[in-house]
Amino acid sequence: MHRSGASTILFGALRPDDDAPGPDSDSSDTQRVARAAKDGDAQKFALLYERIAPALFTWASLRIRPAMRTALDPQDVVQEVWCRAWNGFQRFDPDETPFRLWVFRIAKNVLLEGFRKLQRSGEPAAGPSTRLFMLQNLPDSATAVSRKVARHEGIQVLLEWVETLAEEEKQLFVHCGLEGLSYAEVAERMQLPRDTIAKRWQVLRARVAQFGVPNDLIAGD
Repeated sequence: MHRSGASTILFGALRPDDDAPGPDSDSSDTQRVARAAKDGDAQKFALLYERIAPALFTWASLRIRPAMRTALDPQDVVQEVWCRAWNGFQRFDPDETPFRLWVFRIAKNVLLEGFRKLQRSGEPAAGPSTRLFMLQNLPDSATAVSRKVARHEGIQVLLEWVETLAEEEKQLFVHCGLEGLSYAEVAERMQLPRDTIAKRWQVLRARVAQFGVPNDLIAGD
């Protein structure tokens, strides 16, 4: 698959995560970095990738059943999303949309596309030719970010814990914690009062803190 422009990005060294974005708004610092990237700073675009990759990987891991992963792997989803984000970055307006929300819109389209392909072809047997997103011309450093996230012990333990939650708690984790939707948006989706969503998420968020996950995995307040 041709990746116009994506292969020219030089991703910076992996670094500690900064303050997290959050429900009802993206972090002002993330928006500042996004504006710098819009001005053509490739290193700032690399930093955005490092920040959002843990949340994207966690989100994709919760959405994709294990039986599907020979063809639709969470790491591939992260990389496919980022390629599309880079290719469409000129359409992103940091003054109109929080960066996290914009990226997750792309992620939802990527995953929907992947599920449709699986429905058409059936869930294929394992093998390199079965992968739905055949990523090519990616910088080694871009691949290294997704691999590092996939191996992160805290993320793996967190994923196991999330799978034990009740369905409403899982939805709160995904919508508030990963996607960074506003409390009002989540309340509408879940048909619950906004204040109830806010209170329940704060309790759940405090429990998430025990897992030692990257700061930017969870949207901040």
